[in-house]
Amino acid sequence: GFVVPTGTPGFSAPEIHHKWSLRASVTSELVMDGVRLPADAVLPDARGLRGPLSCLSHARYGIVWGAMGAARASFESALDYARTREQFGRPIGGFQLTQAKLADMALELHKGILLAHHLGSRMDAGRLRPEQVSFGKLNNVREAIEICRTSRTILGANGISLEYPVMRHATNLESVLTYEGTVEMHQLVLGKALTGLDAFR
Repeated sequence: GFVVPTGTPGFSAPEIHHKWSLRASVTSELVMDGVRLPADAVLPDARGLRGPLSCLSHARYGIVWGAMGAARASFESALDYARTREQFGRPIGGFQLTQAKLADMALELHKGILLAHHLGSRMDAGRLRPEQVSFGKLNNVREAIEICRTSRTILGANGISLEYPVMRHATNLESVLTYEGTVEMHQLVLGKALTGLDAFR
C-alpha cells in the first residue's frame, strides 16, 4: 500500500457529474497516469495486497451496517405511512397485503441487523474472515434494496416523491450494490469458501 499526495504529477481525480445516485457527496474517478512516488510514500508494514484488502474488508463491513440503516429508514417511512394513509375509510395498514409486506420487511430488516451484530462480534474477537464480510455485504445490500422497493409500493404514488426518503435510499443502494465489490465478485468469494475451488480467472 502507498499514499499518493493529490499534487503528484500524473494524478487527477475528475469529479463525476450528472449522477442519480450518491448525490450528497462528491464522487470521483482516480486517474494515475505515469505517477512516480518516492520510497516514503509506501505505508510501513503494508506489503503486497494485504493492506489494501484489509481496508476493503473494513469498508465492506461498514456497508453491512449502512445498508440496514437505509432499509430501516425506508421501512419506518412505509410503516408510518401505512398507519396514517386512509383508503376506503380506514388506514391502508389495516389491509392484509400491506400487513404482509410490512411483516416481510420487518423480518429481513431484523435478520440483517442480527447478521451485522454477529459479524461485529466476530470482528471484536479477531475471528472475522473476509468471506463472512462478503456474505454480510451481499445479503444486506440485496435485502435493503428489496425493502426500499416494497416500501415504495406501500407509499403508492408518493413513493417517488422527495417528501419521503425511499427513492433516495433505493438509488444510493443501487450504487452500493456495485462498489466495494460487485454481486458477482462476492458470489465467487462465497463460492470459493463453500467449495474450496477458486473460480476467479
